[in-house]
Amino acid sequence: MTKPSILALAAPAIDSQGMGYLVTLPRRVVTVYIPLAVIVFVLLFPFYWMAVTTFKPNDEIYNFKDHNPFWVSSPTLANIEKLLFNTDYPAWLFNTMLVATVATFISIVASVLAAYAIQRLRFRGAQMIGLAIFLAYLVPPSILFIPLATIVYGFDLYDSNLALILTYPTFLIPFCTWLMMGYFKSIPYELEECALIDGATRIQILWKITLPLSVPGLISAGIFAFTLSWNEFIYALTFISSSEQKTVPVGVLTQLVEGDVYHWGSLMAGALLGSLPVAILYSFFVEHYVSSLTGAVKE
Repeated sequence: MTKPSILALAAPAIDSQGMGYLVTLPRRVVTVYIPLAVIVFVLLFPFYWMAVTTFKPNDEIYNFKDHNPFWVSSPTLANIEKLLFNTDYPAWLFNTMLVATVATFISIVASVLAAYAIQRLRFRGAQMIGLAIFLAYLVPPSILFIPLATIVYGFDLYDSNLALILTYPTFLIPFCTWLMMGYFKSIPYELEECALIDGATRIQILWKITLPLSVPGLISAGIFAFTLSWNEFIYALTFISSSEQKTVPVGVLTQLVEGDVYHWGSLMAGALLGSLPVAILYSFFVEHYVSSLTGAVKE
């Protein structure tokens, strides 16, 4: 009879410290179900509150003594009607979509070229340049918008979507470049060396080899850039003045808050409808997004 191996003897001890700990229901409840329930509640409750407030009449919004604050007794569409037909919300939504899409595209193109050059060409000072680009992302927008405002006024771009399209990449490109540098680093360099031996140019390698392998990283950077552009407030507030040119974050706040009067129903409706495009975007690309965060191309 053969003696049991060391791994076989150690397996019960390892299993008792790993997934074997979750065999009993009480342990699963304490270590898995309760923490997950708390996390889901914290994440989803704001959306629930927005949805409930959107369909509440004003009497239910302000009178908590006679109405349950967590439920709707008499649903109404008056808040959505006011938002869509008494404000420029459709124009705000279009402006936000246009600015976020174009700014994201410009930023991703520039970031891919910059990240590939820094990570693959291996010129002197490449790592320092990469670090400097990332540090540029850490500069607060509240400091950058002052010199950017001078440039915007100087080129007569004030109160136009082009002002936001050209200024958003100032904080999108550094972040996306840093993100793509990390992903390009995970792709084996031997693949590109083989292509170079076969006579491929750097542009051909980038287009036919590196980018197809970097799709999860591109999607991750694109989602981050689109979300940051969609929610940006300071630049949109500074560079846009006319109501029809505003974006959703600025328009909802400036048009639905009159002095000390807050139109909470329409505010929540605007916030809920404004969050749907980003949520839909995440739902379509969530698998690629998770794969970019959990792993990359391996040899």
